[in-house]
Amino acid sequence: MAAIYRKFGITTIIAVYLLILVGGIVRSTGSGMGCPDWPKCFGQYVPPTDISELPEDYKTIFAVQGREIADFNAVHTWIEYINRLLGALIGLFILITAVLSVSFWKKDKIITLLSILALIGVLIQGWLGAKVVSSDLHEGMITIHMIMALVIVGLLIYTVVRSYNGVLKTEKINNIPKVNLIAFASAGVAFAQLILGTQVRENIDNISKMLGENMRSEWIENLGMTFYIHRSFSILVLLLHVALIYSIWKNANKNGRIATFGKSLLSILVIEVVTGIIMAYFAIPKPLQPVHMLLASVALGIHILLILFINFDFLFGKNVAHEDMING
Repeated sequence: MAAIYRKFGITTIIAVYLLILVGGIVRSTGSGMGCPDWPKCFGQYVPPTDISELPEDYKTIFAVQGREIADFNAVHTWIEYINRLLGALIGLFILITAVLSVSFWKKDKIITLLSILALIGVLIQGWLGAKVVSSDLHEGMITIHMIMALVIVGLLIYTVVRSYNGVLKTEKINNIPKVNLIAFASAGVAFAQLILGTQVRENIDNISKMLGENMRSEWIENLGMTFYIHRSFSILVLLLHVALIYSIWKNANKNGRIATFGKSLLSILVIEVVTGIIMAYFAIPKPLQPVHMLLASVALGIHILLILFINFDFLFGKNVAHEDMING
């Protein structure tokens, strides 16, 4: 049962990242209000595919905050509906993960309790999703919604890693305090950069409504100071990550798991910077917006993994087992 929990937990984490990607697609395509009500969509469990399926006064019937909604767009409606279906599926995944975690109750109650907490987090996330819709995509609610998704990912990563205690062979790493300092610092600035990124996305949403698609090439010029801070902050993020990789290279097994995570983190960061540059100089291509946010979210998850594995013995106790994580 423990092995099933681990494998299903990893699957659930991947699924949550998929939902983050789909959520990014919802925003980049302007589909956030594709379904003006919640949990139904235009009052239906299966949304319409054509305007003829709606009453003539649908704009008034489904008004949000007293304002008529935009013209019906089947593509936007179904993108948002798929996002909701995926959210419901992941909720089911996390429920199953919480049930499977009961197998650890006698051995490690924290795994079960945190798995249940992740389930509670999903319920809160669903409530936040409803608030996002009812607030007509209020900027602050969208940011909170994103942060909650990252909290859920963090809880799942921690519980899954903790479940490998006694199964996973740990790695020797030298100068742990110094490596920890750089790891926590780089994780902190990465999180701050991600939050700044959500603020930039909110500004993009506002500018796109003001200027329209025809003036997309001028969006960047109108984003304001938040964008320039976000762009300049990326230099600090990159420098700290290079310092982290160098520190890991000096103090950990160069062919070990920690070094592999470090190299993966740096690779993702480089791709993220490249996508950011392309968006800044090529009128923010729609396909790159969700990819850019996904990369930032995945990078934060790898940060959590790195910190957990660097401090594995301290957090979970000495291990003597020699099974690899993948085979656990």
